[in-house]
Amino acid sequence: MLKLFCIFLKANDRAYMREKGLDTIRSHACDFIRKRLAPAEPANDGKQTPMRGHPVFAAQHATATCCRSCLEKWHRIPKGRELTEAEQAYLVDEVIMKWIKREMEQKEGSGQ
Repeated sequence: MLKLFCIFLKANDRAYMREKGLDTIRSHACDFIRKRLAPAEPANDGKQTPMRGHPVFAAQHATATCCRSCLEKWHRIPKGRELTEAEQAYLVDEVIMKWIKREMEQKEGSGQ
């Protein structure tokens, strides 16, 4: 079972997303996953995803898609090999973007 950590999108993240749109945010998520997580031995693994600075970073920490150790522990994707295209798509579309959309809907629904 996937553990979601107590992390939320900040107001500036939501504003950035409204300005850029979900397609751009998804494109950024694809880039971050491809460059920072997909290699078999990512540079600075365990420290490659900042805690703030982009809504995708918050989503990665909230959904345990921030480093290869978290991918292995929470998503059962083993370390030491390159991520497949299907795994990258799963992380972006089924995990990160779903979390982001849910966060946006909850905040908008509560009037915040």
